[in-house]
This record gives sequence, structure tokens and C-alpha cells, in this order.
Amino acid sequence: MESDRTSSSSSPKGQGVNFSAPRSFVEKLRSKCKETFFPDDPFKPISQEPNGLTKTKKTLEYFVPIFEWLPKYNLQKLWYDLLAGITITSLAVPQGISYANLASIPPIIGLYSSFVPPFVYAVLGSSNTLAVGTVAACSLLISETFGEDLLKKDPNLYLHLIFTSTFITGVFQFALGFFRLGILVDFLSHSTITGFMGGTAIIILLQQLKGVFGIVHFTHKTDVVSVLHALFTHRDEWKWQSALAGLCFLIFLQSTRYIKKIKPKLFWVSAMGPMVVVLVGCLVAYLVKGTEHGIQTVGPLKKGLNPPSIQYLTFDAKYLPLVIKAGIVTGLIAMAEGIAIGRSFAVMKNEQTDGNKEMIAFGLMNIIGSFTSCYLTTGPFSKTAVNYNAGTKTPMSNVVMGLCMMLVLLFLAPLFSYTPLVGLSAIIMSAMLGLIDYEEMYHLFKVDKFDFLVCMSAFFGVSFLSMDYGLIISVGLSVVRALLYVARPSTCKLGRIPNSAMFRDIEQYPGSEEMSGYVILQLGSPIFFANSTYVRERILRWIRDEPEDVQFLLLDLSGVSSIDMTGMETLLEVRRILVSKGIKMVIINPRFEVLEKMMLSHFVEKIGREYVFLSIDDAVQACRFNLSTSKSEPCS
Repeated sequence: MESDRTSSSSSPKGQGVNFSAPRSFVEKLRSKCKETFFPDDPFKPISQEPNGLTKTKKTLEYFVPIFEWLPKYNLQKLWYDLLAGITITSLAVPQGISYANLASIPPIIGLYSSFVPPFVYAVLGSSNTLAVGTVAACSLLISETFGEDLLKKDPNLYLHLIFTSTFITGVFQFALGFFRLGILVDFLSHSTITGFMGGTAIIILLQQLKGVFGIVHFTHKTDVVSVLHALFTHRDEWKWQSALAGLCFLIFLQSTRYIKKIKPKLFWVSAMGPMVVVLVGCLVAYLVKGTEHGIQTVGPLKKGLNPPSIQYLTFDAKYLPLVIKAGIVTGLIAMAEGIAIGRSFAVMKNEQTDGNKEMIAFGLMNIIGSFTSCYLTTGPFSKTAVNYNAGTKTPMSNVVMGLCMMLVLLFLAPLFSYTPLVGLSAIIMSAMLGLIDYEEMYHLFKVDKFDFLVCMSAFFGVSFLSMDYGLIISVGLSVVRALLYVARPSTCKLGRIPNSAMFRDIEQYPGSEEMSGYVILQLGSPIFFANSTYVRERILRWIRDEPEDVQFLLLDLSGVSSIDMTGMETLLEVRRILVSKGIKMVIINPRFEVLEKMMLSHFVEKIGREYVFLSIDDAVQACRFNLSTSKSEPCS
């Protein structure tokens, strides 16, 4: 009797494995689409609401986040947001002028771009911390994409094409968010962004030497060699007065950053630094009549709010490829930077941001911006960091910034016309020095050499070739790495941890026990056409390398999320080879999708359901029983 019980419990019966009928194509498609486009299942809380009115309210709150936080707003939050909004305005004015200069467009456009977009983001954005504005990297990339020749040939057309590229950026970003295609942003890895921002910072720093030395003739190329060549070719234009002023401004700005670093509560000192530089520079330039002494200034800035620019959008077939390229490339970079920054600060406040909502917000922000004389905007790091340190509670700080910018445009804009370019150059250089993350690069080198290579390819590609080539090379290396993981999936041989029912990689745990007569292999990725040959050869090599005769091959498929027909044929081929050697194949814990394919392709019938197990321990016990009773038992 005892023997009968042992036999029934130990023989391979596949107990616990669910061999239910495969799902229909529609069910599988629905499940796959849900996991691909809605991994967070955002509509589940809405569907669980019993009341139709409540469902409508929840739906509105989901799609328009302002309806979620505004009803809970109070005077205490307003105080914090008011302080934060005024503080980031003091940074937005000099940065707006500086980055517009970097994009080779009228400085007033930089101020316009900090007025309309913040209101749009406050309504649709999901981050309580992100502050909206222009960014240096995209400003320079726009200038590089359209080129110096077009700027000199027709400045108005140049500006109109930038408005058009901003519209393309908005449409692209909105489409990605609406169709929940944020997966495309994932191709811009952390290593790529780190290297790209560092390389961009280097070339922007070098570009600012034109303003620091007061050089009139300079190159619009962005690579290091061209910039340095232009710098030393025009030594006769160097002005020591301008260089001295630039050095003083830079030392002052870096000192404020150091004060903030050692005493975070004094963050406002660093935030006010650029505005102080602008005000002091304006005052000095006005008093000494700087333009008469060779001190270059911003020039006239007219009062008034954003004029409409929808009539300037240009879709001429001659320039359309250039416009689309600028719109998509800068849009992708701006979107990745904005989402990454928003998520980083949300983690610090134990909050969550929705990447797809952010893309929709950025998209509408740039679409409306392109209609109102704005160029590309996103969530810059420096402004968001100041917003966070100022204690912002909600996106209302962006509304406050927008209102403050409105007052600047209506009443104060002409005062900034005396801003010396050397002051703007110092502001940009100070900001760029904070973007070269040496510590993160060293951390990548210590932890993952390939990630470091990806980072450096972006860094040196941007610095010595161009921004788009550097980005393409870095993303290309990241994709190659991903393809290598796909084509060469991880496989390992398992052994039992002594005195336990756990099985682990024998290479990682050398003390684990190997049992003679059978081999346990674990496959850790999908099996399909790209890696099927490797999987077959690797399995056969494990068998060939065994010092003793093998009776059973146990394949743990718990890590195999999917399999295609090429993969199925590979497993069948492996089984045929094993049969010829007198070895039985045992399948362990195939996942739902994999088991469905195995049933539909009759693979389960060929090996027998009794050779499909739920756990490794069940399979091992069954194989032990089989070995102890009949080593010559047929395989099927």
C-alpha cells in the first residue's frame, strides 16, 4: 500500500499544470495590447465606481489633472506656490533671453516661451514640481539643424521654420501620449541622456566664449574642433574688458551655486543669481553707454504679450524634411528630459507622475506655443530644482510664473534690452557646468562598462561630431546591446541547494548539488527566430559536457515569456536529437502563452502531458522515481 502511494505521488503525471483550452485570438490580442499600452491599468479605479456621476468626475480628473488638485487647493498651498512661482520667474527671464540667443532667434521669443506654455502645463500636467521653460540643449540643436546659412539668407523664414518645428514637436509628443507610445522614450537610456547632456554642455560652454571674449565673427558649428579653431582664428577681436566682466559674473554665479550646495535652505541665493547678473549688467551697460565701447547687448525688446504666429507656420516641401527632423529629434530629447526630471523629483516627494499625461501636456503646450510666438519648451532641470527647493505644492507655481512673465512683458521688457551678451554667456556657462555629471559617469564606469561606453559615445559624439550624430551613435549602441541580450539569452544549469527544495545556478552557487542522470537547465528569455539556433546549440552543449550519461533533460521555462513557431520547431528538433541519444525531455512551469503555443502545435502531445510539471522539485522527484524503477522506459 505504501508502495502504491509512493508510486502515484512520484511518477510523472504533470500534477498542478493547467492544461485549459487556449484562449481565442481576440482574447490574446486584448491582453497583449493592455500590457503593452496600459501596463498601469489606469481605468480600473474609474470602472469600479458604482455611480455614473462619480465615474464622469473621475474620468475628467484623469484626463485633466487640474480638476483633481484644484478643488483641494487652499491658502497655505498658495503661499508656497506664490513664493516658488516668483522665484522661478527670476530664473526664467535671464534663461529665456539666454537660450533664445543660443537658438539664434530674437530674445523676446524666449520671454514669450515662458508666458503661455506654463498655463497649459498647469491644466494638463501630472507633476506637482515640474517648472516649464526652454532648455539649452534643444535650443542649440534647433540652431544647428536649421544652420547659419538659412539664418543669414532669410531671418524671418528661419524664425517661421522654428515655429513650424515647434508645432511638429507638439503634434509628435501629443500623438505619443495619446496612443500611449511612451515605450519609444525608453530607447533613450539613462546612460545616453547623461552622455548627451554632458557633451551638449561642453559645446555650449565653448560657444559662449564668443560672448565672453566679445568676438563678432564666430562659427555656428557646434563641434569642439570648429569652435576652438574659430576662437583662436579671431584672436584680434578679443576684448579683455569683456573677458574680465565675464569671469567676474561666472565667479559670482558659481559662488551662489556653492552657497546653495553647502546650505540648501539658501537655494534662493542661487536662483536669484542670474537675475542679479542681468540687472547689474543692464545698469553698468546703461551708465557707461556700453554699446559705444564695444559691449554687445541684447538690443531692443518691445513691450506687449505674445503676438499670434499661426499664420507663420510654413509647410513648404523644400524645408519640410528639415522641419520634421528638427521637430521630432528635439521633441524626443525634450520629452525624455522633461519626463525623467519630473519623475526624479516626484520620487523625492513620494508622488507619482504619468508619462503619457506628461507627453500630452508637453504636446499641447508646444502646439499652442507655436501659435503664440513660442519655441520648444519642456521641463528644464535648473528651473524644476529651484521650484522644488522653493517648496512648491501644486502646478499653480507655473501659473504664478506665467502671470509674473505677463507683467514683465507688459511693463519691464524694454529694461532688459541693455543686458550685455557677456552676462548671458556667463549665465549659460554656469548652468552648463552643472549638467556635466562627472560622478555619474564614474559610477557608470565602476558598475557597467558597456553603459559607460554608451555614455561616452554620446558625450564624444556630440562634442566632436554633432548633436544628432552623437545621439544616433549612442542609441545605436544601446539597441545593439539589447539585440545581443535577445540573440544570446541567459541560460544556466541548476543544482539543488543542500538540505532544501531550492534550485539555483551552479555557477553562482558552487555548493549546490548536481544529481547524476539528469540535467536541469533554466532559460531566461523569450525563444524566437533570433535566438533559437543559439538556444539549441547551448542546450546540446550542456548535454555534451556532462561527464556521465544523461537520462533526463529538465527545461525550466518559467523565465520564457513567449515563444514563436521557430522556437517551437527548435524545441522539437532538440527533442528529436535527445530521443536519438535515449534522453527524455521534461518541461517545467511553462507560462500561459508558451503553454498555449505548445498545445496548439501538438508539442505537449508529442512529449506527453506526464512530462510537463509545475515545479522543479516535482520533476526531480518524478525523474528519480523513473530512474530507480526503469532506466529503459520509452521516451514517449
